[in-house]
Amino acid sequence: MELIDGRIVQCLVQDGRAPFRRIADVLGVSEQTVARRYRALFARGVLRVRVASGAHTAGQQRWFVRVQCRPDAADALADAIAARDDVAWVSTTSGGSEIVCVTFTDREPSAGSVLARLPRTSQVLSFTACAVMHMHTTSDTKWLAFVDPLPEAELALLRGGKPTGLQSSASIGSADAALLAELGRDGRLGVVALAKATGWPQSRVSNRLDELLSSGALHVAIDLAPAEFGFHTTAYLWLTVTPGELDATGNALSQLPETTFTAAVTGAANLLVTVTCRDIEGLYTFVTTKVGVLPAVRQVEVVPVVRRLKQSGTRVHNNRLVLD
Repeated sequence: MELIDGRIVQCLVQDGRAPFRRIADVLGVSEQTVARRYRALFARGVLRVRVASGAHTAGQQRWFVRVQCRPDAADALADAIAARDDVAWVSTTSGGSEIVCVTFTDREPSAGSVLARLPRTSQVLSFTACAVMHMHTTSDTKWLAFVDPLPEAELALLRGGKPTGLQSSASIGSADAALLAELGRDGRLGVVALAKATGWPQSRVSNRLDELLSSGALHVAIDLAPAEFGFHTTAYLWLTVTPGELDATGNALSQLPETTFTAAVTGAANLLVTVTCRDIEGLYTFVTTKVGVLPAVRQVEVVPVVRRLKQSGTRVHNNRLVLD
């Protein structure tokens, strides 16, 4: 991947709906160059920009599910799980005999939920579900392990036109269904395209989208294909941490560039960290020099991903993002 492509992706990681003109100003290239290269990255399955509802505003609980199953059934079961709309981040691990995924439920899971159905599935040998108690997520806790990270001056310029903080109390309503459907397919759709899809005036689309984004009812998500950037090793780290130091340890790990997700969870391991490194040696270095030195960490289970089938909301095939 060329350097300019990586820099465009970094801008989108910071603000997935940043206008091409602003990205061009940050990087010192033409707007046409940014637009052309973005379309090429999209076509190659390198990245997808989506706008999705915030689980906390929808009153849903996030769970990490670990499923041990028969090795000969793992691929078919993982594919079936990945096809569900209430499931994200589906991977096979542990030599392909374990499936790890994220699912969202109402306060009381329904009979058709993953939590209710998987334990009754014949291919499943064992099943555990950990509820996410707290996510260590800020504007600074994004995967940033790029070869040429953007300097702070360019990041400040990129953030110049982006509102910060929660500025309204808007919530998602039934009238927003068409808007959300379009943004779920392409989070960079402009006001003109969204107005055509919803039948709303452009001013209404613009105002409503600003309300939902600034309130946190919607958030912009970026799905990436790490292998396209030279990062081939992703792993789940299940950490057992001294309870009194759980928040500080989670905050510290969430700031590291290799980290993609950090959260306090229920269960014997009370902190979950996902990381993406260049190779297995890079993972070893991360575990020994960045996790191992934290005094509150008592135990670490390292579980490498064998195959990723789904990112946040995008299916994955041969390490590239594909549209359903």
